[in-house]
Amino acid sequence: MKYIEKLLKGAEVKWMPLGEVLRRTKGTKITAGQMKAINKNDAPVKIFAGGKTIAFVDFEDIPEKDINREPSVIVKSRGIIEFEYYDKPFSHKNEMWSYYSENKNISIKYVYYFLKQQEPYFQKVGSKMQMPQIAIPDTEKFLIPIPPLTVQEEIVRILDKFTTLEAELEAELEAELDCRKRQYEYYRNQLLSLEVINNKGNLNNVEVVTLGEIVTIKNGKTYKHLSTGNIPVYGSGGIMCYVDQYVYDKPTVLIPRKGSLENIFYLDKPFWNVDTIYYTEIKDNIIMPKFLYHYLINKHLENLNLAGGVPSLTQKVLNNVPVPIPPLAEQQRIVSILDKFEALTTSISEGLPKEIELRRKQYEYYRNQLLSFA
Repeated sequence: MKYIEKLLKGAEVKWMPLGEVLRRTKGTKITAGQMKAINKNDAPVKIFAGGKTIAFVDFEDIPEKDINREPSVIVKSRGIIEFEYYDKPFSHKNEMWSYYSENKNISIKYVYYFLKQQEPYFQKVGSKMQMPQIAIPDTEKFLIPIPPLTVQEEIVRILDKFTTLEAELEAELEAELDCRKRQYEYYRNQLLSLEVINNKGNLNNVEVVTLGEIVTIKNGKTYKHLSTGNIPVYGSGGIMCYVDQYVYDKPTVLIPRKGSLENIFYLDKPFWNVDTIYYTEIKDNIIMPKFLYHYLINKHLENLNLAGGVPSLTQKVLNNVPVPIPPLAEQQRIVSILDKFEALTTSISEGLPKEIELRRKQYEYYRNQLLSFA
């Protein structure tokens, strides 16, 4: 037996067109540029546009007739088609619309949760247009189930609790991740400063060379004519796709040439790289590739960007980056410590979306159980 059947206890559920049970309201005539111009932090009226675009304005900034003060479901009808619940004064662009309830036997929050479950249906309807969009009749004629008010309120209570728990968990996991990142950065800074390297183990005057003396920086290549495979193709943003051939198969450090300059990668398996990122042939009898990787991350090479447009790093600039060369045993010690911190940070970083996704699936399961009336 579905959970909703237990809640209903045999009570009748009426299916009615949305437009007959809720009051539809219009928005205000405003452009994205105007929203940006009149936006004020902490102003009392929220204006919604498509996607995540919003503005906060004062009551006098838009016509009084365009301000909605009732708890409502906002229909985002273009681009990203979705529904949003809001219970403070608001308005929205006039190509959108919203609904509120004048019927004491209909909970607008309950209707919101039901419509939220139906987003894939409306997105499919909207996908028939060149610019995804739905029209007012699509929601006005849409049938929604109306159980007794007590059942609606219990559904809202349960789903509100799940929503709150999900938000709290996400905030907790992100705080843990931020803490681990800061811890990793702290120890990386401590271990890779020249002063610490010199003092550790009574090492004195550790040699400092330029990057160009210990590596040969190599450009990437196009992969247009390669078939699919299991060799990763790297650009400055990370893995782009997979091919069946490789450029290089020895331990290396990838350094962005342009684009996301903070993304430095250590690889010890075959790979292909495109022209937005360099690979390095490293004199590993002098410096461990993994030591160089940690050192270059700590060096924040993105600060060496001199380009006025797309951020970029030239080989000339990179070749002159100073690099300390402690004995290989000391490099290994530093690498061992930093690898542990990086692994912990990465495991949390990878586990974060997995844990959040697990909670969302749990939430969706109970939402489906509560809102499946057919």
